[in-house]
Amino acid sequence: MESPGAISTKLPSVDELAATLKGLGLEQVPHQPGTWPSLNPMDVYRSHITELLSRSSGIDPKVIYPTLAWTAKPENGDLQCAVPALRIGKKGDDLKAKAEELAKGFPESPLVECRPNATWLAFFFKPQPLTSLIIPQVLKAGASYGFNPNLGLKNPEKPEEGRKKMIVEFSSPNIAKPFHAGHLRSTIIGGFLANLYEAAGNDVIRMNYLGDWGKQYGVLAVGFDKFGSEENLVANPIGHLYDVYVKISAIAHEEGEQLKAKKAEIAKAQESGGDVTQLEAEVKKIEEEGVDQQARDYFKRMVDGEPKALGIWKRFRDLSIDKYKQTYARLNIRYDDYSGESQIKDESMEAAARIMQEKGVSEDSDGAVIVDLTKYSKKLGKAIVKKKDGTSLYLTRDIGAAFERMEKYKFDKMIYVVASQQDLHLAQLFKIEEAMGRKDVSEKCQHINFGMVLGMSTRKGTAKFLDDILRDVGEKMHEVMRTNEEKYKQVEHPEKVADTLGISAVMVQDMKGKRINNYTFDMDRMTSFEGDTGPYLQYAHARLCSIYRKSAEKVPDLPKPDQLATVDLSPLFESMHAADLVRQLASWPDVFLNTLKTQEPTTVLTYLFKMSHALSSSYDHLQVVGSEKSVMEARLALYCAARIVLGNGMRLLGLNPVERM
Repeated sequence: MESPGAISTKLPSVDELAATLKGLGLEQVPHQPGTWPSLNPMDVYRSHITELLSRSSGIDPKVIYPTLAWTAKPENGDLQCAVPALRIGKKGDDLKAKAEELAKGFPESPLVECRPNATWLAFFFKPQPLTSLIIPQVLKAGASYGFNPNLGLKNPEKPEEGRKKMIVEFSSPNIAKPFHAGHLRSTIIGGFLANLYEAAGNDVIRMNYLGDWGKQYGVLAVGFDKFGSEENLVANPIGHLYDVYVKISAIAHEEGEQLKAKKAEIAKAQESGGDVTQLEAEVKKIEEEGVDQQARDYFKRMVDGEPKALGIWKRFRDLSIDKYKQTYARLNIRYDDYSGESQIKDESMEAAARIMQEKGVSEDSDGAVIVDLTKYSKKLGKAIVKKKDGTSLYLTRDIGAAFERMEKYKFDKMIYVVASQQDLHLAQLFKIEEAMGRKDVSEKCQHINFGMVLGMSTRKGTAKFLDDILRDVGEKMHEVMRTNEEKYKQVEHPEKVADTLGISAVMVQDMKGKRINNYTFDMDRMTSFEGDTGPYLQYAHARLCSIYRKSAEKVPDLPKPDQLATVDLSPLFESMHAADLVRQLASWPDVFLNTLKTQEPTTVLTYLFKMSHALSSSYDHLQVVGSEKSVMEARLALYCAARIVLGNGMRLLGLNPVERM
């Protein structure tokens, strides 16, 4: 996927906008401070209303501009402002009368009408100028429409100072373990956030912080010696390593049970004075030669940097990453940095432990090292940073990782996309960083959390590999597509389309609610073309593509989609359905801005479904094929603009819009 933020070659210029507005009766481009009228048509309208209302009422523009808000119902106008928010008059004034007075004094405008609505001022956009402004703007801007690459600048007044650097850490599975539902959610949400901030002009580093270190790699290496197959490893590294891990872990578990039983036998025999020599020898053999000790020995060789041990571990890691890359590509996900627990230097962790000790942040507690965070907040509790046996815990490693990343990337913001079960861990991490005197790091970090996926299972039973999830959903989607044999025959690569639809189904079900909500993985529901699902959204996009294709077949000399920006749009001026759609298109840049505030994929998705519904109800009233050529061209311009906006929103979410299905 070409990320939305990367496409900026067609950003409209202020000069083009000035020429369009001049044709509509405005001598200059309305422009309040901190607005981008050439990128967001709503900035034109808000700035224009602010100028006129300020001129007629004497109210400071700085007071007016922030009060202008979208309305929930079209009968209340397109924008509205509450009279009390304008801070005029005194307590006890008749606000309704004040609204009427302000509306009456509002100057004549080529773009808007102002009407009083109780204690509100309602501003209605005139359909003709709105249509003439929006459709050409969308068609010219294309894939960049709605996005604003200036928002990610360190200083918009001085672009030469560069863009803000942002790290989004997401997905982060454990090598050789199933890619479970929590990783799926982190992948989908993290991919979306990376696209979002890139479209706002930030320099985004997509980071995958793999679980790739620890004693379990000793277990894996011991298991591979016993059960590994070179052929299976190359063919399916993640699946094969998981199978090996399960088999060797079963042996380790069995040995652990034997140890417990034999030690109990020894205790019993000693009570009755029996001979325990044989039992003790058996216990010693398991303790010294069993899987657990072999794994410890192997991991120690890795820690000590023994080339052979590290070579095998690195091979497992590299093959797994190659496999992950293929799977992520299906989800339109890529990474700039495959980091991992193994990459964090011992010196970083040792330095973190030393600073904590020197600054009195950490303290000894029965041989362990803890940080008592209750003095900041009872909720934060006490965090263990080093166990009694001297091994460092995740917190120390995460502190070291954050400081290393700041040194390497000099980031302006770092987002951790991690399940809500880790809320306490991340809150403790940020507070410890702050207590260590590293507010320069902690205040730039944010935890984006999410709820659980319920009811998810695949053919492998408990092992929820992402490939299995996507395969099952793709197969289900293929079945659904085959129910319409006539349409199915027209699709060039049905399996590929089914795969894309399946991925859309999974992603949209994940994004529909607020991130923090749990949701139930429902295969039948998500693969339906009825209701607000991924396939429904894909169908809306494919239908818009089909409208142009069918029109071009009937009328071969129709303008190409990129030539529609200059057609006569007057056949749309009297249509209520066209005006409703144009309003939806006009609001997309605001939806994008709002999404930066909410950081919720559902903000985008709700808008896309609303637009898809408006499209669906417009087709009977705005038929293209069979209309006069001038009417066809105007309606095609509208539908091509809608296709661009729908596609931009879908790509922002990480979906791959299909053209036929």
